[in-house]
Amino acid sequence: LERARHNAEAQVEILESLEVFPSTLPTRRESTYSGWVSISVGCNNTCTFCIVPALRGKERDRRPGDILAEIRALVAEGVLEVTLLGQNVNSYGVEFGDRYAFSKLLRACGEIEGLERVRFTSPHPRDFTDDVIAAMAETPNVCHSLHMPLQSGSDAVLRAMRRSYRVERYLDILNKVRAAMPDAAITTDIIVGFPGETDEDFERTLEVVREARFAAAFTFQYSKRPGTPAAEMPNQVPKEVVQERYDRLVATVEEVTWAENKKLVGETVEVLVAVGEGRKDQRTGRMSGRARDGRLVHFNPGSYAGQIRPGDIVHTTITYAAPHHLNADGEPVAHRRTRAGDVYEAGRAPRTSGVMLGMPTVGAPASSTPTGSRR
Repeated sequence: LERARHNAEAQVEILESLEVFPSTLPTRRESTYSGWVSISVGCNNTCTFCIVPALRGKERDRRPGDILAEIRALVAEGVLEVTLLGQNVNSYGVEFGDRYAFSKLLRACGEIEGLERVRFTSPHPRDFTDDVIAAMAETPNVCHSLHMPLQSGSDAVLRAMRRSYRVERYLDILNKVRAAMPDAAITTDIIVGFPGETDEDFERTLEVVREARFAAAFTFQYSKRPGTPAAEMPNQVPKEVVQERYDRLVATVEEVTWAENKKLVGETVEVLVAVGEGRKDQRTGRMSGRARDGRLVHFNPGSYAGQIRPGDIVHTTITYAAPHHLNADGEPVAHRRTRAGDVYEAGRAPRTSGVMLGMPTVGAPASSTPTGSRR
């Protein structure tokens, strides 16, 4: 009822999902090679700009055995990569009293034969612990990529957002991640124009973007969500001021991401070949996919043209960097055919919406352009 009131339209809810985690609903599939696995729903935080807790309630966690069984079933169908989903994915285990549950889950994923890549989204800085960093660094199939929302570089704004961490804590996590995984690509979300944000607050956000050296950032202009505390706050920032700050933020993010991407020129990367990632692939003759760190790579198939399929693995050397992607225009170093590629070639490429158990869509809305591609 609350969701229907907020969205001003009829809502459909599966009764079973209100009571327990269903075990037989279809997994969301984007392709033959990648799947999304929900590990929790709901949220125990009270961010003043977010409506999720009001709509989905307190966090509820799936049992590890059910999660791992779902992942094994996906791998049996040819999936190479899974993304673990939760509103606060690294607080997983709070419901059954195991603060190390998420790091244990990551390590358990490392024992699944045939699972080549594990990602997760989105962790909360408050709950990010050293055992998770160790699990990421020590589990071979867990990708060295981290998407952790910053939201603002100002402690005053973070306090108003009720984010329960401060900038020093956030940057300390990044330093620990990079100490354990020097090749880690770190991406984030940033909101500009939150009520009460001053010029000084915004300048601090720009400073943190430069210091954090993000590989990409999804940037958003604050907008009121009915039913959230922030919508009723005084000192709403004028739209023209928000736009000016947003433009400056995007420019700063692109400056940083371009510099980070340039560091990879000359490096050989592993690419999981994808469908539809490169809008210009047909014209340029390139193919596209994601490196292990989540960066988008457009590559020349070279002598492997006609042999490489979506879901296959290619090793190639980066020749050019842009703010949002990498190019590899030389001959690929290697090409490996995979079961996912076999499934794609056989024409069995399921694109099922599945049941996301109330989770919001992953990534930027269609109307929003990320300033630096991720995942």
